[in-house]
Order: sequence, then C-alpha cells, then structure tokens
Amino acid sequence: MRIDKYLWCTRYFKTRNIATNTCKKGHVKINGQVAKPGREVFPMDEIRVRKNQIDYKLNVLAIPDSRVGAKLVDIYRKDTTPASAFEHNELLNYSKDYYRKKGTGRPTKKDRREIDDYLETPENKPKDDATASKE
Repeated sequence: MRIDKYLWCTRYFKTRNIATNTCKKGHVKINGQVAKPGREVFPMDEIRVRKNQIDYKLNVLAIPDSRVGAKLVDIYRKDTTPASAFEHNELLNYSKDYYRKKGTGRPTKKDRREIDDYLETPENKPKDDATASKE
C-alpha cells in the first residue's frame, strides 16, 4: 500500500490529498529515508511523520484494506511517539498564551500607559533639571 494511502487509512490525515502533500514536502520518513507519496509500506516498517510540530513515530503492524474506524486503528499500527514530544507542544501553547490574544489588535491607549508605567521604575525615571542641580 502507498504511504499516503496508509496514513489516510490509519486516520493520521483527514484527506488523502493532505497526506500526499505532506509526503511531497518531506515530512514523512520510512526507515529513516524521506518517502515520496507512492512509496510502498510493509509490515514492520518504521514511519516518522511531522504533523502540527510533533514528530510521530509509528510501527506498521498490518496493512488495512481500506480506511478503518478510529477504534480499529491500533490493529494496524503501533504509536511509539515519546511523551516528551507532546509536552513540548504544550509548552508552545503556554508560551503563546503569554502574549496578547489573537485578534485583539494593537495596544490601546490604556495598555500603552500601563506599559509606560511599568517600564518607568523609580531607578529608571529621568531626573528633573531642578533636582539634578541641587545634588
């Protein structure tokens, strides 16, 4: 079975076209070699797929006849993706939440004043000419 069809059948991609484009971009490797969409997959092959900034590692157990239900996917592949890959993705999500929410636009006048007040700490405030001459 072709690698793009296998990834679609085992529900890693929603459409076969997306799986094909992912293979063309070089995000799919079979046994350490970059795979084109037409590359054949056999049982006991190791597949690495880069999807949503996560590197998935799969071992092919069997070849399905057609697209399978979500409950039956584990019959045809074994997912050996390390948990650290998912933890890294969670950290990326937390770092994105630190910044402004998407779609809120540029800072308002109130936001700018709060930023200015925060940046002007007592040690960073500029000295007035009158106070500077007295010292």
